[in-house]
Amino acid sequence: MADVLFTPEVPAATTAAGPRPYVITLPAGLKLLNANQRLHYKRRMEYTGKLRAAAMEAVSECPALMDALAAAKPGALFERAHILGVLHPPTDGRRDPANWYPTFKAAVDGLVDAGVLEDDDHTRLLGPDMRLGEKRKRGQIVLVVRGLAADEDPLGYEAVGR
Repeated sequence: MADVLFTPEVPAATTAAGPRPYVITLPAGLKLLNANQRLHYKRRMEYTGKLRAAAMEAVSECPALMDALAAAKPGALFERAHILGVLHPPTDGRRDPANWYPTFKAAVDGLVDAGVLEDDDHTRLLGPDMRLGEKRKRGQIVLVVRGLAADEDPLGYEAVGR
């Protein structure tokens, strides 16, 4: 897509917090949840469960991430993290990536289930920051997860909290 400003799955240089982020790619073609949908609650629960399970499975399919999780046991891999969520739509056109927040939330819950984070509350997680990626056949969600140091404020929000 010509109007994409950057390639989010290719993170910039390593930061002071440590190694490059983990890129977790969910399978293409999953049914995604959109804040504008009016689904029956049972259908919404079904899609949420499948997204959550897909994120957990995607973690298990990443050898480097599995090695890091094994080394972190018995605790979670990251005490704090930033997550960039990338929506790769199946077609061209204008999108509001924030409308897919229910999809990203379900995927982040799958990361918690997998042990990447202990929880996804505000003390442990910054994001998910949702961005639009390039068009991909059948659509796809990608999560870019980067551990944060205890006092790290990568987006400069410290000034907002005062």
